[in-house]
Amino acid sequence: LSVIQKLKGSPEQELRIVLLGLDNAGKTTLLKRLASEEVSTITPTQGFNIKSVQSHGLKLNVWDIGGQRSIRPYWKKYLGSTDLLIYVIDSADQKRFEETGQELAELTEDESLTGVPLLVFANKQDLVTAAPAAEIAEGLSLHTYRDREWQIQACSALSGEGVQVRLGACGLSRAGRGPKGLRSHPSSLQDGMNWISSQIMNRKK
Repeated sequence: LSVIQKLKGSPEQELRIVLLGLDNAGKTTLLKRLASEEVSTITPTQGFNIKSVQSHGLKLNVWDIGGQRSIRPYWKKYLGSTDLLIYVIDSADQKRFEETGQELAELTEDESLTGVPLLVFANKQDLVTAAPAAEIAEGLSLHTYRDREWQIQACSALSGEGVQVRLGACGLSRAGRGPKGLRSHPSSLQDGMNWISSQIMNRKK
């Protein structure tokens, strides 16, 4: 049994992750990468997708909710019992940074997400117009989030680079502690699941 299984005292736990972001941010592509699925054909999510990812004896049920403006008012209906929030940003669409920042701020103020760990993927880093993750973190004022663990990771869901978050060794971390170093080529998918699982474990204790 893994350490997490021993701490949980159960052979398997089903946990809930909500995956949000504006339309065209790359949420569904990212979800398929996390699930080790083919990403050559992606269609916009009109409602929601659900995929289960196994990690450390945990069954992570990931809800991918459409990001179109007409769907966003319904996001809050999916937030109940959420163990971790993944928020995806199109790093190359700088005209929408203010819009996506406002949406994230509203989400983190929702009572259903109080204290819920936040993982931000600064997606589309393969594009030359992409803003660095550190710049995005500053624009989102992530350093002011002192009520939750948070992490931001530069990535390209299309190529798979940076999708796997290396536990404790990449991104910028919570509570204004400053940069821990930014890596865009973490080592394995399991490292990404490590960070997610550890945050859920801490919250469930």
